[in-house]
Amino acid sequence: MQAYFVPNDNQLPSAEVSVQTSTDPVSQKEFIKVMVIGSRKGINRIIKTLHRLRFAEVREWSPPIPYGASGEVMSLLRRQIMVD
Repeated sequence: MQAYFVPNDNQLPSAEVSVQTSTDPVSQKEFIKVMVIGSRKGINRIIKTLHRLRFAEVREWSPPIPYGASGEVMSLLRRQIMVD
């Protein structure tokens, strides 16, 4: 499943956000993976925005790593949540 983060500020660089899930039926825990792809500046802006929204701490994201030959980078967040 892919979703796109659309900032309110038109001056922000664009970044693609991908969310993947997998559920452990025994423990009822779900592993959520969030991947942000874009420019280094765009990724940093998205991560800081998500931090201000109390979605995730900045330190929980992976360091930016190269993504493809386009000069873009990606950062990953992995989180475990309880499933109802």
